[in-house]
Amino acid sequence: MNSDNKIVEITVLGMKIETITTILAILVILLIIMMIFTIHKMNIITRKYKALMSGKKGADLEKIIRYRFKEMDKVKANAKRVTKEHKEIKAHLSSCVSKTALVKYDAFEQMSGKLSFVIALLNDQHTGIILNAMHSREGCFTYAKEIIKGESYIPLSEEEMDALEKAMTVEEEINGLNTDTEDDINFDVYDE
Repeated sequence: MNSDNKIVEITVLGMKIETITTILAILVILLIIMMIFTIHKMNIITRKYKALMSGKKGADLEKIIRYRFKEMDKVKANAKRVTKEHKEIKAHLSSCVSKTALVKYDAFEQMSGKLSFVIALLNDQHTGIILNAMHSREGCFTYAKEIIKGESYIPLSEEEMDALEKAMTVEEEINGLNTDTEDDINFDVYDE
């Protein structure tokens, strides 16, 4: 008897069946490990959830949530009230005196020391008054002139015009000072 025992090798995609079996076994082991890890994490989360929602703690959580929503409603209502009040105050402030200027001068040639003065008091719309107090040996005389939108219907003296101009441009001067100061300061010097 002549027996030719031939071993047939089976290949799939050019790889031996033993190699494919080994790779699949490794993948199954990795999947089992990942499944155990996921089940463990899920058990931890489930325990925490049950502890949170069970008994008195669960009811407390619901009360806390409801209380916080009521607080949020109160805060919202308060914010609306404050916004309304802010608008009212802002409207009121635009009519208040917000721009002032003072110019001191000598009213008469024989007087010195700049005891006379002009003060301009204006609101945001450049409406207000100019007060001119002229000091002399006989006494002090005060004059008031009404200003409407930056103009007077009564002629203004040079000093009154100067005070009016300064009061109307006070915001521009302040803004100019702020930008100049920020550009001039070198903050790196103070870091040393």
